[in-house]
Amino acid sequence: MREDDGRQLSHATLEEMRIRAVKRVEAGESPEDVIRTLGFSRPRIYEWLAAWREGGIEALRAKSIPGRPMKLSSEAIRFVYRTVTTKNPMQMKFEFALWTRDMVRELIRERFNVRLSEVSVGRLLRKLGLSPQRPLARAYQRDPELVESWMRDEYPAIVRQAKRCGAQIFFVDESTVRSDYHSGTTWAPIGQTPVVETTGARFKVNLISAISPRGQLRFMCFEGSFKIPVYVDFVRRLILNADAPVFLIADGHPVHRCKAIRKLAAESDDRLCLFFLPAYSPDLNPDELVWGYLKHHKIGKLAIKGPGHLKQRVRAVLRSLQRIPALVRSMFRHPSVRYAA
Repeated sequence: MREDDGRQLSHATLEEMRIRAVKRVEAGESPEDVIRTLGFSRPRIYEWLAAWREGGIEALRAKSIPGRPMKLSSEAIRFVYRTVTTKNPMQMKFEFALWTRDMVRELIRERFNVRLSEVSVGRLLRKLGLSPQRPLARAYQRDPELVESWMRDEYPAIVRQAKRCGAQIFFVDESTVRSDYHSGTTWAPIGQTPVVETTGARFKVNLISAISPRGQLRFMCFEGSFKIPVYVDFVRRLILNADAPVFLIADGHPVHRCKAIRKLAAESDDRLCLFFLPAYSPDLNPDELVWGYLKHHKIGKLAIKGPGHLKQRVRAVLRSLQRIPALVRSMFRHPSVRYAA
């Protein structure tokens, strides 16, 4: 190794080498032998020894190298962090909804009349502990105050009421599993995008399910569109098979609020009580995570051969999940639904 090679090593590695070299010399090894094994020039070991004798171990430690001074003040940097983490660009009168480096650069130029390159903006954002991420889509009609009220006040009140009545809480939702959905990655030669061969036909399985914080899961497959008779049938089965009154929480889908389901609740002798999530807030429903588990972790990784095979595999996955209440309960630990655990 040449002397120049030391420039290719990290500061932490060089620091460790300096300290180790000095300790070896102090233990009785020849300075020339020590520095030769490390691959540095002969004078270097004597520089390290001199520094150690003058300042001790601290004199051998790596020192930060000051870079180019920041063009932005500390106050400006705090503004950038607060803006990127708490607002979207449309709130700042931009036309695009994602914080790109170019968008942040434009924000800095407009606000502080400072021009930075995209590279400098990227470096600043990483220094602030930020990273580019794929955002979750969320309806703009969503009311944050209603969401906060649901998690802070309404749902805890439902839990207290359920305890007084000895009732079980269930979250209900419906979904569709398609045969042409694939999830995950597969190994392949670099530069050669793999092709997943399927039947070429498209078919699907329509599902409705309900889960409880205790780890219970109930599901039903159905044909055709999600309509009132399907929902009423599922809920009727749910309360008939439950060993306690059911507090059912659903989103605001018209079928969930239909007269037939309200009539079923009214005639259930308090075996069924209905509650509704805030509008445009599907992420507050833990049952969404069942669909994520089913599609992304199970069905999306299989080669489906036909409609019957798809339905068979869907049922097998959900029945397996029914036998693992701990796994169902773990879904309630997801950050978006932890309030319901």
